[in-house]
Amino acid sequence: MNLTRKKKVKWRDAVVIRLSEKLAKHIHLDAYKRRTLAATLKYADIPLSPEIYYARNIVKAIFRLLLIIPFSFFVPIAIPVVVLWAISGFMDGMKSAEKIVSQKRSQIEEELPRFVSTAARELESSHDVLSILEGYRESAGPVFRSELDTVIADMKSGSQEQALIRMEGRVGSAMLSQVVRGLVEVLRGNDESMYFSMLSHDYQNYEIQNLEKQARKRPGEMKKYSYLMMICFIAMYVYVMLVQVFESSANLF
Repeated sequence: MNLTRKKKVKWRDAVVIRLSEKLAKHIHLDAYKRRTLAATLKYADIPLSPEIYYARNIVKAIFRLLLIIPFSFFVPIAIPVVVLWAISGFMDGMKSAEKIVSQKRSQIEEELPRFVSTAARELESSHDVLSILEGYRESAGPVFRSELDTVIADMKSGSQEQALIRMEGRVGSAMLSQVVRGLVEVLRGNDESMYFSMLSHDYQNYEIQNLEKQARKRPGEMKKYSYLMMICFIAMYVYVMLVQVFESSANLF
């Protein structure tokens, strides 16, 4: 595995993968669930089949449950905690691919206001959708640039309209769907400059609201550090007081 992968594989991961491959042979998913999960894993850049993905999370949960054996001898009361930990780990593992996809979608949506604004300006002089995408690609963020690379290559090798629709399906964003709808109409020969101007205005308002939301979160994030500092100061005062009390008590006796 070390020879075939770019980064070194830990022995624990190698064991999990080997056991997952054996368990995956006994896991059968219905066609819709398998197709949906396969698309999610591909977009999340997780090089596993849906069956191995399920099996890997089951194997990890079983390894956590094995801790019940030593706990049953020394701390039996902690067994329910271990079970809950294993179940929680399994649920988090099953959602890990969706979280990666959600993060990618959020990063793309953060760039859409700037892309729509650029497209609105470009459509005033040109209706070449491929040229607009290639021009914006140079200044796009890494996630959106990767998506643009895919759709540009797809447009050059086949139907441009279908390439845009496939991009819409991969990302699964309502905001991007509105952009794709406008670009498809441009490919069909319609003048969508007004549509993109209105969309640009709406997305700029969305961007402002998003920035305000992030600004409101900052004070909340700082509060925990303030509380931590206060606890540290209180702990130091309590420590000094206890030392003084013990020293005074020792002098009395």
